[in-house]
Amino acid sequence: MSMLSRRQFVQGGSLVAAAGLLAGCGSASSGTGSSGPAADGEYTLVSEGKLTCISNLYFPPFEFMDDKTGEPRGFDIDMSKSLAEHLGLEVNWLPSQAFDSLVPTIKAGGTADVAIAGMTITDARKAEVDMSDPYIDSNQSLVTKVGSEDTMDTLDDASKKIAVQAGTTGADWAKENFPKAEIVPLDDIISAMNGVVTGSYAALVTDLPVSSYQIKNSFSSLQIIEEIPTGEQYGIAVSKDNPGLTKAINAALAEMEEDGSLDAIETEWFGAAL
Repeated sequence: MSMLSRRQFVQGGSLVAAAGLLAGCGSASSGTGSSGPAADGEYTLVSEGKLTCISNLYFPPFEFMDDKTGEPRGFDIDMSKSLAEHLGLEVNWLPSQAFDSLVPTIKAGGTADVAIAGMTITDARKAEVDMSDPYIDSNQSLVTKVGSEDTMDTLDDASKKIAVQAGTTGADWAKENFPKAEIVPLDDIISAMNGVVTGSYAALVTDLPVSSYQIKNSFSSLQIIEEIPTGEQYGIAVSKDNPGLTKAINAALAEMEEDGSLDAIETEWFGAAL
């Protein structure tokens, strides 16, 4: 199985092949932006002229903090910059927050315009916020320490602790498939991986692109023992009170696919256009 399959999204009624901390918290006043490329209606922004984004910035390679600059980096960060450019805006990233607080923050409004966080589109999330067209596909993975003899069967035991990131689809999958084990929700994936390394947890369930990247670059003592084909797709969360922004984002994503912007970002982070 490849790490990521080719993303697909619905645009214009047909299937189309598709797809820091740069400033502190912006002004709480609302502004009205242009509708963006090929979108209908207007949209509001937390800070005029800026696309204000939130995320959990501990989810590499999609978003993480650069140790040298103290600014966010990653696929989603670069994608957000290109997205903002296509909308005629600047991008503004707010400080990292817990993943399970992102949807409630966008739903409440007034703090950020969008959540871009390697966030899987689900019916539960769509009931709370609007989700953009998908921009990349993902699956789940089961990670253990190198040398571990644990399997899917042995991990479903009351003596086993399995780490997950709170509020994620990986956490949901772990709860459903390891009902006997103790599922431990953590704020970020880095803490979860460190916990598997130290033996605090027998395993970790997380998105396959994330585990693959981390094992290759930082956690050579960990291994993926199962690639789980969940067929997930990432989208951008937008308030249901701001439908014009969702339309503008979808149009911008389509343009990014057509002009090669998204392919260039994929090549930078994954070695090839996906």
